[in-house]
Amino acid sequence: MVEPLPPSAYRELVGRALLEDVGPGDITTGAIVPDTAQARGALVARQACVVAGLEIAREVFVQVDAAIDWVALKQDGDLCASDDLLAEVIGPAASLLTAERTALNFLQHLSGIATLTRRFVDASGGRFEILDTRKTVPGLRALAKYAVRCGGGTNHRTALFDGILIKDNHIRVAGSIAEAVRRVRGRGVDMPIEVETQSLREVDEALAAGADAIMLDNLSDDEMRQAVETIDGRARIEISGGVTLERIPALASLGASCVSIGALTHSAPAADISLEMDADVPSASR
Repeated sequence: MVEPLPPSAYRELVGRALLEDVGPGDITTGAIVPDTAQARGALVARQACVVAGLEIAREVFVQVDAAIDWVALKQDGDLCASDDLLAEVIGPAASLLTAERTALNFLQHLSGIATLTRRFVDASGGRFEILDTRKTVPGLRALAKYAVRCGGGTNHRTALFDGILIKDNHIRVAGSIAEAVRRVRGRGVDMPIEVETQSLREVDEALAAGADAIMLDNLSDDEMRQAVETIDGRARIEISGGVTLERIPALASLGASCVSIGALTHSAPAADISLEMDADVPSASR
């Protein structure tokens, strides 16, 4: 089971999302649905997926109307089949309709990330870790990285403050890998130092500088194989750049510790999840 996010990580975000979508009021629903109308709805997976974001969806409904009852039928990290019910919501029909799109936006986006992550994790066969990156929608990083965990992936550094990664532009500014590493060590920062390398020459330079981890960025398979042999266990090896599902079997044979994939959070397709209301929806809670 994935450790849940604290409500403080999303409560304010949900409020902003509702303000964006609802503003001063839901005109269509207000014109059509009587205040006294009650309804039951079900959140339904329309494809096989790994669900993530159920508590965030619940928070949307609660913020719209505290009278809405939420019945969870799945939990984050569950693998769901098409037509599986994820949760039920019961309450004022107008409130359910007003909350629908914002709740689904969160749930579809995060479940899409979790689903894509699980595909990479399954393809790896446990031979290396699947890492995410900082390539996230601004403001949604904590949620996106949570979704990666729901899919069985591992979070890389959360932000610039909790990990050292010397990238190509750092090296250009410093003048060399050795100088960049020297400057970091001179600050007395007690964290492992990772260096991004884009050639076998840079791998040699990172090793000579004493890097704790070396990222092989956009190297060919042959170059990565040579790099792994050169490093020979002296540093943690991360593969990055252009990693697709189709490449995972070949990469698994190279002996790297982990593979980082920006697409997990910046290009995951939304999962197909819908809210189906009223008598046409079977009740799993009865």
